[in-house]
Amino acid sequence: MQDYLLLIIAAMFVNNIVLILFLGNCPLVGVTSSMESAFGMGAAVVFVTTLAGTACWIVQRFALEPLALEYLQTLVFILIIASLVQFVEIVLQKVAPPLYRTLGIFLPLITTNCMVFGAAILSIKHDYTFLQTLVFCLAAAVGFALVLVFMAGLRERMEVSGRIPAALQGVPITMITAGMMGLSFAGLLGMAH
Repeated sequence: MQDYLLLIIAAMFVNNIVLILFLGNCPLVGVTSSMESAFGMGAAVVFVTTLAGTACWIVQRFALEPLALEYLQTLVFILIIASLVQFVEIVLQKVAPPLYRTLGIFLPLITTNCMVFGAAILSIKHDYTFLQTLVFCLAAAVGFALVLVFMAGLRERMEVSGRIPAALQGVPITMITAGMMGLSFAGLLGMAH
């Protein structure tokens, strides 16, 4: 049980997939202009990353490795992620139209989010078991969502303050803020060793 707790803390904070591993930076800039869009994207990514990571693990362990087709890993994982995103989009449209309308714009964007692909690849690289993969993908996605929400909150506060020089408004201050958030998360690296 302690191993899983350490895996959760490491995936969410110590080795945060956005701030430490630099995967999924596009949504960090693109969807953090409002808290609502950050929550929407974060929730969709948590759901898709958890399902995609475990589905990719199953395909890797029971199809690609036994058939010596590991060289197709990238292509197969991208197809799994894209198919899963389409499936989720169709199901949400039929089952929960309000949620679909809320997340609608974010669902197609998840297909190109390298964070989802990175979580699947990292779980294979670290040779995690199925349960470890499930926990890792869920924790990494929650860490990603937390960073999006934190960034959205900071960006909203910076806009309200009116103290950001014109040359730094928009993407520049977002990247500076992400760098400072990354430094604060990197401070946890010393605690892990």
